[in-house]
Amino acid sequence: MLKGKQGRVLTGRTIATLAGAVLVLAGAATAQSRPGLNPDVPKIGQRRVVVSRRIVVSIPDRKLALLENDAIVKTYNVSVGAAVSPSPTGMFQIVNRIPKAAYYHKAVVIPASDRSPIGTRWIGLNKKGYGIHGTNEPRSIGRAASHGCIRLRNRDAEDFFERVQVGDAVEIRAQRDAETAVLFGALAPVTVAQASTPTMNAGQ
Repeated sequence: MLKGKQGRVLTGRTIATLAGAVLVLAGAATAQSRPGLNPDVPKIGQRRVVVSRRIVVSIPDRKLALLENDAIVKTYNVSVGAAVSPSPTGMFQIVNRIPKAAYYHKAVVIPASDRSPIGTRWIGLNKKGYGIHGTNEPRSIGRAASHGCIRLRNRDAEDFFERVQVGDAVEIRAQRDAETAVLFGALAPVTVAQASTPTMNAGQ
């Protein structure tokens, strides 16, 4: 026999019960550390689905396509840079996503809203001052009218914002090619607008 605290006698049955409890606790702890038994860890045989996402912007088409694993998820009409302030072209990445970005220009601060030059969402690129965002000029969509950024209608900017992540590739193309012809179909007539007197940050 063993004596417990305060001199209580521990019988064989009590010892067995305690030992069983210890084994149960140890088993639970071990189970939590095993991959596949922890609900936060994928079970053996399960695979994480890796999505390759990229955004293609065609300046001639005034359109943006969101692709996942090279399949079209959605296309949007956009505004691109005016002749005097063209959009940058090439390969970029999304570096930030700001849901309610305030607009700053000199001493002016405009909170995110339909009246803000960058609308209600900002998706920044790894080229300083440039991004994909909403607008307070929805009539500019479909035209070359921005200061270099890619503009979306606010409702489209909000939808697009939820579908992309930091690190996603962004391709801005100055000329039509075989892929953009497939993505956007027939090339529609386009309008080139002269940028008004700059009142926004570079690229807006």
